[in-house]
Amino acid sequence: MARTAAVLPAGQRITDYISLGVIAKYFPRHVIDDVLRQTKRESVRERDLPAHVVVYYVIALALYMRSSYREVLRCLLEGLHWLADPSLAPRVAGKSGISQARTRLGAAPLRTLYDTVARPVAGEKTRGAWYRRWRLMSLDGSTLDVADTRENAEEYGRPSNHRGACAYPKIRFVTLLECGTHVLCSARMSGYKTSETALAAEVVPALGSGVLCLADRLFSNYRLWNAARKNGADLLWRVSLSLHLTPTRSLPDGSFLSTLRPSDKDRRAGSEPVEVRVIDYHLKGVENPEPLYRLITTILDAEAAPASELAALYHQRWEIETALDELKTHLRGSRIVLRSKMPELVEQEFYGLLLSHYAIRSLMHEAALKADEDPDRISFRHSVRVVQRSISRSGVIPPSA
Repeated sequence: MARTAAVLPAGQRITDYISLGVIAKYFPRHVIDDVLRQTKRESVRERDLPAHVVVYYVIALALYMRSSYREVLRCLLEGLHWLADPSLAPRVAGKSGISQARTRLGAAPLRTLYDTVARPVAGEKTRGAWYRRWRLMSLDGSTLDVADTRENAEEYGRPSNHRGACAYPKIRFVTLLECGTHVLCSARMSGYKTSETALAAEVVPALGSGVLCLADRLFSNYRLWNAARKNGADLLWRVSLSLHLTPTRSLPDGSFLSTLRPSDKDRRAGSEPVEVRVIDYHLKGVENPEPLYRLITTILDAEAAPASELAALYHQRWEIETALDELKTHLRGSRIVLRSKMPELVEQEFYGLLLSHYAIRSLMHEAALKADEDPDRISFRHSVRVVQRSISRSGVIPPSA
């Protein structure tokens, strides 16, 4: 029996109903519309690819890095054929039309959407997300290869050594991680030659009260330490043994109090020494350990956080390495470069990649809560496949639904 073709309500267009199923749950249409108004990128006239559709499309690009631009758009539109003759394929814009739509949108809406939505998601019952009263977070950075074009090379640069320059330009980025859920938030990117500490200075203001942030010795300088603790966050960072920390008082758990002193430049600007607690420890039963490991923390009370617990806790910092591997290998794809050929679109694609990772990790967190399970025990790779399969099936569900 022939099926009666469904029709849209009067005054509505097909593109009003485009969604990404699971993805749209975390980035609902009204939030995207607010972001487009903030960044003045809302569509001023009706188009085949209006601005809100392009936002969803950029997020979808991160889920299908191995597929062509048009194939990803086709995946987004596939569910729409029920509105007309099911035998008709959906009309897909050409590569030029897609490029023009992405260029009109720019990077600002994706960056603003990420800053607006990407927040720590762990609740009180989330396993592995807390140490005593603190939410555990980590700070670290990495790089991504981008398309080898003159514009990208001039904007971002590329590494080189005695053998010559790298095949691809690279971007550098720094991000915060919620350790228990692997949610990446407050990320910032720049060219390859920008230092991670410079980018970290843009990221750490997102830290606040109730957070314990872990970081490697790369970030251990007075200025960044002060910026990271400014809004009430507590810190547990590894430092180099060459950093001079004279004991001022020994504590019962074997740690000691000392002062972190500003550089000459900071001191001339009026900066004062900061009291820190120092924890020295050895690793036993580990292959090729360093002779001594040293941590500093803002938690000065040894009873509130004993040294032995903090030394063991510090190695949760490696959770961020796992999350970066998820982003770069399992979501982006091993040995796959960001495909955008212009710097503005590279930045747009970068934040689309982060938004996609955020949605998947948020979904995994919800599943873990329902199963009373640690989010680490759920497969990220499998979750990506579930979201990929859901998109074409959910293509016409409005985000509000």
